[in-house]
Amino acid sequence: MEQKEAINQIFELFRFNYHNQFLKAFPDHDTLIMAKRLWSRLLVDYRGDVIMRAAEQAVKENGWLPNVHEVVSRCDIAGTLGVPGTHRAYMEACRAPSPKKDFNWSHPIVYYAGRASDWFYLANTPEEQAFPVFKHNYELLLQRLQAGEDIQMEIQKALPEEVITPLPRKEQQQRLQDLKSLL
Repeated sequence: MEQKEAINQIFELFRFNYHNQFLKAFPDHDTLIMAKRLWSRLLVDYRGDVIMRAAEQAVKENGWLPNVHEVVSRCDIAGTLGVPGTHRAYMEACRAPSPKKDFNWSHPIVYYAGRASDWFYLANTPEEQAFPVFKHNYELLLQRLQAGEDIQMEIQKALPEEVITPLPRKEQQQRLQDLKSLL
């Protein structure tokens, strides 16, 4: 679905569901056209079908006319496609039993983010260190999902914030001798 068509359908959805509020918010044709232009500019990063699902979700959850901010926040793919939030997905990935492939995942994206983060790493690393890695991979996959790309493709490993290279053996021995001499 094209974005322009989605914006028009959203406004018809709103007109039908919030008749009196809609007419108060958009009393004339010029106001309606200005609002549609604004919404188009603010929703330019989202596909038409994502925008439509977000608007439908807003209608289901609100008794009042949603504003553009509410629809933009629902355009987050997690809210529109039933994908769990980042931390909930992290907890699911950490707690899933082996074999991981056979587990009944809430959404395939959780499995692929866990696989990209390395199951062993998730299971054996404190959350303070493992969660940012998982979050990075999960957000990359969310962007792919939102763009309609294949989420099964491998994710390149992110570089760590700090690269630790061990000292050469001679320098390690020298530092050890220096420490011993201090005692």
